Amino acid sequence: MVRVRFAPSPTGSLHLGGALSAVANRSFADEHGGAFLLRIDDTDPARNVEGGAEAIVSDLEWLGVRWDEGPVRQSERHVRHREAAHLVGEPDAEGALRFGQTTLLRPDGTPTYQLASAVDDMDLEITHVIRGSDHRANAELQAALIRALGAEPPEYVHHGLLLGEDGSKLSKRHGASSLADLREAGIPPEAVHAYLVELGLPKHDVHLDLSRLRRLSIEALAALSDEELAERVGVPVSVAPVLRGARDLREAREYAKQVLEPERVEVDAPETLQRFRELVEGGVDARGVVRELKAVGGDLKAVRLALTGRERGPELWAVIAALPREDLLARTDLG
Repeated sequence: MVRVRFAPSPTGSLHLGGALSAVANRSFADEHGGAFLLRIDDTDPARNVEGGAEAIVSDLEWLGVRWDEGPVRQSERHVRHREAAHLVGEPDAEGALRFGQTTLLRPDGTPTYQLASAVDDMDLEITHVIRGSDHRANAELQAALIRALGAEPPEYVHHGLLLGEDGSKLSKRHGASSLADLREAGIPPEAVHAYLVELGLPKHDVHLDLSRLRRLSIEALAALSDEELAERVGVPVSVAPVLRGARDLREAREYAKQVLEPERVEVDAPETLQRFRELVEGGVDARGVVRELKAVGGDLKAVRLALTGRERGPELWAVIAALPREDLLARTDLG
């Protein structure tokens, strides 16, 4: 049976390149009726971040990538790693153990990434290692080590890296480098997942396409029901009309704030506001109110200011639709 693994280091929120590997592994397992194992490669204490493993688990759950086994922490298997190292070599005078030119055990007896990764892939019966091309140089050594331990190595599949739009290593200056960055920017997880699925297993390096992500964000929000969208934003479902014009969840929260927490400003457009109140009291629907005000040359900007205190925001009819009748009248009270 096909068995794949995703093995990030616990260094904080998942990098987008790591997320690409995670989605690729999940897709490969699903396509072949296989299993997906989550492993935390925490053999390097200097790189580990407190709460890093929990952040990765949270990120994968947010992204909608499930795992069938794990998480397995490499640090909990150090005894097995040391046993394996002693099967292929002997420690030197300093206590380090090497395989060829590569250190497997440090002088203090702790295993290195190369040893732990090879032993765990062997013991956990991983059939395919799918990861970024930055790991290509590790494949020959890890395969040789697994053979030296008496097993057949997995098949290694290396995909292109996800780079910034300028072709350099992806960082926050490119607009996003981690799932935390995209979450903070309000991009829904469905959009991120769809984008990574589209990339698949790129043979060559690819550049992050933020404009494509934003288009997918709009599509993802449009696919949510009013109830789901309001829950994501954390507002009553009655506010859903204004959320529909947002391109991401951060903008949706700002739109909701305009309706729920209006700024009070002086508005000098008595005729327009009076006509607005007449239409509302007459039971005209939101689109009809805007249509009627346009027909008489009403000051729509003044209505927006009266209702939200802002000059720009969601479509005016949506603001009107999202507010109860009593609020519409109170915010346009000429007294």
